[in-house]
Amino acid sequence: MMRVKYRNSDIDLMARMMRAEAEAEGNLGMLFVGNVIVNRAIADCLDFNDVRSINDVIFQIQGNNYSFEAVQKGNLFYQRARTSEKKLAEQTLTYWRQHPAHYALWYFNPYGPCPPTWYDQPFTGQYKNHCFYEPLPGTCDSVYMG
Repeated sequence: MMRVKYRNSDIDLMARMMRAEAEAEGNLGMLFVGNVIVNRAIADCLDFNDVRSINDVIFQIQGNNYSFEAVQKGNLFYQRARTSEKKLAEQTLTYWRQHPAHYALWYFNPYGPCPPTWYDQPFTGQYKNHCFYEPLPGTCDSVYMG
């Protein structure tokens, strides 16, 4: 059973984003980024009320900028997806979830230690350089059910 509806073009798009955001963190780091992408497509709350597809998630604009820095700055995002990343993308689209990104809607790479909250959302854990944050209980039940 898939976690979110997707097309072949979504696998490619997601694979490119996972690589651009977390290639240096290996397969597991890319899977965590993929978790966040899928969680945002599932979420029907907060900043993600009108985001329903992988394409919507990747190209979402918040505050006059793309939500993912790689869309505007990352030349890795604009390179062809490799087979290995496509397999990872398909894993997260169909079934793969794991802590600390299991329910995470946000992540970032701080210049120091991970703060306990980010925009008032609780810290769930860190993998290498990325800190992950999930919504407060009761603010986004859809992400916990998806």
